[in-house]
Amino acid sequence: MKTLLLLLSLFFIDIFSFASPITNLLERIDKGASKKFIIEQTKLSDKDFFELDQKDGKIIIRGNNYVSIATGLNWYLKYYAGIHLSWNGMTAKLPVTLPVVTKKERHESMLPYRYDLNYCTFSYSMAFWDWPRWEKEIDWMALHGINLALALTGTESVWYNVLNKLGYDKQNINEFISGPGFLAWWLMNNLEGWGGPNPDSWYTQQETLQKKIVKRMREYGIEPILPGYAGMVPNNAKEKLGLNVSDPGRWCSYRRPAFLQPGDKRFEEISTLYYKELTKLYGKANFYAIDPFHEGGSTQGVNLDIAGKAIMNAMKKINPKAVWVAQAWQDNPRTKMIENLKTGDLLILDLHSECRPQWGDTSSEWYRKNGYGQHNWIYCMLLNFGGNVGLHGKMDAVINGFYDAKNDTHAGQTLRGVGITPEGIENNPVMYELTMELPWRAERFTKENWLNSYVKARYGVEDEIINKVWLLLGKGIYNSPKNLVQQGTHESVFCARPAEDVYQVSSWSEMKDYYNPQEVIEAARLMISIADKYKGNNNFEFDLTDILRQAIAEKGRLMQKSVTAAYHGIPTFPTTNSFAG
Repeated sequence: MKTLLLLLSLFFIDIFSFASPITNLLERIDKGASKKFIIEQTKLSDKDFFELDQKDGKIIIRGNNYVSIATGLNWYLKYYAGIHLSWNGMTAKLPVTLPVVTKKERHESMLPYRYDLNYCTFSYSMAFWDWPRWEKEIDWMALHGINLALALTGTESVWYNVLNKLGYDKQNINEFISGPGFLAWWLMNNLEGWGGPNPDSWYTQQETLQKKIVKRMREYGIEPILPGYAGMVPNNAKEKLGLNVSDPGRWCSYRRPAFLQPGDKRFEEISTLYYKELTKLYGKANFYAIDPFHEGGSTQGVNLDIAGKAIMNAMKKINPKAVWVAQAWQDNPRTKMIENLKTGDLLILDLHSECRPQWGDTSSEWYRKNGYGQHNWIYCMLLNFGGNVGLHGKMDAVINGFYDAKNDTHAGQTLRGVGITPEGIENNPVMYELTMELPWRAERFTKENWLNSYVKARYGVEDEIINKVWLLLGKGIYNSPKNLVQQGTHESVFCARPAEDVYQVSSWSEMKDYYNPQEVIEAARLMISIADKYKGNNNFEFDLTDILRQAIAEKGRLMQKSVTAAYHGIPTFPTTNSFAG
């Protein structure tokens, strides 16, 4: 009897371990939820699609792959069940009887890629995440249609092994590899060693974590983009290894790593060693992120055409089908470096499409004549800079910019997807929700119509007061003009250094007043007026807190102006709005 029970236990454990990732996802959302759905995977379409249907009292989620199915599940939860899974809550109690799908609903994505993450996210938001947090994030990716995601965790171990094999000792290795808070800028070739040295346990921990991350991504069908070889070597590589290197200069006073000249006889050896160690730890990838000379790196003495081909050839040697993924930011990718690369070998992230597009929009201050030429690209929303907290968005610019690009006679032919590239996450969920729905909506739409649907999905209710709140926010603080290039949210004066005149907090914000702060204060007042009604509604309480925090920042900014004016003897008039009542 004991033997039979043991065999049965092992059988059920085995069945669960081989269950589809969608079944496991549903069980993480709400234990037992998978019994309420029928999951159907079909290959009958060459496009990514999902369908919502009904059979025998169960909801059918149908799609061509697991990511499409997860996207369909999220669509159903939002627009039928009024359940919005977001960073502030990735679990929910599903109703005993699920809302019926009365008529089959189908959505297709005309674009193959939905991209996620920025190098900076790994330092501003993710530096110290553990597996439970990463598991939630990968679930979030799948639910939002992400099928292409940057995967930088554990790169420290790759470089440790590479430098060790090149003859560097532990001390020298740790002087090159950055600490976790600076990993992003180290891997973008902006600095070396800063924030270190890392303890031995860190390398082991991050290596184990990355293996779990890429395993789960691949289970869903999300392509992990691993960090490729960009010619980076330690600054002392010339002295220690006798390499022919160029000096890319400094970045914000930090000394950059050296750039190994592709003409050096050891370029192929070191690049091959790098990919060998990367593949040994995390497997072969179909996409590699490579960004040499990021943010003003000097290319003096570098033949960019030869360098681009050498970097591409090193990547193709490990996987002939691999694609180089590059960020379009400021001058990168340099035209001379990519103009002679083959169509299909390069995928460019138009990193700040909602504000500084480079795909060929003539109204952009970063306009590139002919866009990216023959190369494929992705329309991305950056939104957040520096992990700063605050309400901010460019709703009209995000929506119209996408459809303008999609309909452009040249850029529309090479557009391959939509992406989100925030420096910091867990903020402004409305903007990420909006952006990741774009590829599934064939026709241009207005923010007003979309927001009405969003409110019901976000809170599970229809409420005129909440609708009024979001229309106020949508036309104001969430609708920054496209040509306003400030880096993210208006910064709170409470975070500024004391001064007679306080405006911005950080050096790079480029703030300009574009909305009426009284509208944010009014939105907070309205949310407070119905707060008791929605006590226990997680999404409402998150937004209530966020909007109230922003309103307090706005009140402080208005008050600070009055205080400064009074100090200078300039008469002022009191503001009339308050948070009460």
